[in-house]
Amino acid sequence: MHLLVGIDTEGDNQWDAAARANQRFENIYALPRLHALFARHGVRPTYVITYPVATDPASAAVLRDLRAGGDCEIGAHHHAWETPPCTAGDVQRHPYAANLPLEQFEAQLASLTDAIASAVGARPVSYRSGRFGFAAAHVSALERLGYLVESSVAPLFYEAHKHGPDFVEAPLRPYFLAYDSATAPGSSGVLEVPVSAALNRRWPSALRYLYARAPRPYTTRRVLKKLGIARVRWLRPSYSSLDDMIALARDLAHAGEPVLNLLFHSSEAIVGGSPYNRTESELQAFCDRLERFFEFAQRGLKAAPATFAEFRAAYLATS
Repeated sequence: MHLLVGIDTEGDNQWDAAARANQRFENIYALPRLHALFARHGVRPTYVITYPVATDPASAAVLRDLRAGGDCEIGAHHHAWETPPCTAGDVQRHPYAANLPLEQFEAQLASLTDAIASAVGARPVSYRSGRFGFAAAHVSALERLGYLVESSVAPLFYEAHKHGPDFVEAPLRPYFLAYDSATAPGSSGVLEVPVSAALNRRWPSALRYLYARAPRPYTTRRVLKKLGIARVRWLRPSYSSLDDMIALARDLAHAGEPVLNLLFHSSEAIVGGSPYNRTESELQAFCDRLERFFEFAQRGLKAAPATFAEFRAAYLATS
């Protein structure tokens, strides 16, 4: 089993429309402190970075220095609303990439890839779509530009009611993507490494899918969670408790899954950079959850840290 940590590396508080329109990068300038936490545990993160981050000179300098240490990977994080070619209206609309015209998506992917290569001195090979806005129609463009790993799919994730993705039936286990489905294995050379997420109960597939696609999904899930009937556990330290993350990781290990894929945003790692960790004590608790989870994953489950690209190479070697 491998331990992956993929950080969506973007401007401060991208949940807020005003912050998206007036980019700041304080969280990027603070990344060395977060990276030192990873280094204490031998964790090898993958920083997937947005176009504004790649084109901010000070941010690019931070990421070049991190990459020079040889213990991380720099990948691509596509925000459809702020990657050229785009318009001021895109910033306001905050679209999923899956809803862009394919020609615009391909042009944005090319500009993002080139910007990252210019910023850090190497073309990215790992990719994640902002808001999980990935679609199978994107696979061919990813292949053409040399991408090897995609990690936007999260099992049980459903935002079709907002014209977003439906990844409900995606497997937890990595798979090579198809050209016509984001959640089924295919013949492309792009390895999908899903974000680790699963229900806290073992339900038949039909019931899991019904839970995820329930009418008024957010309200339904809150009610079911409050009643203690079911909840989704993620490897997301701002969403899930340490106990839930450990329980999920243990279940995945017992099921023979080859990877723990943990996700958060770079802006979650500073005070006030996101809707989470608004105080110093909240940030300290977040960092403590991370460190204690890393200790469990490596000592308890013998999970080997790897970047996304490193995991792909190991996965191919053992498949």
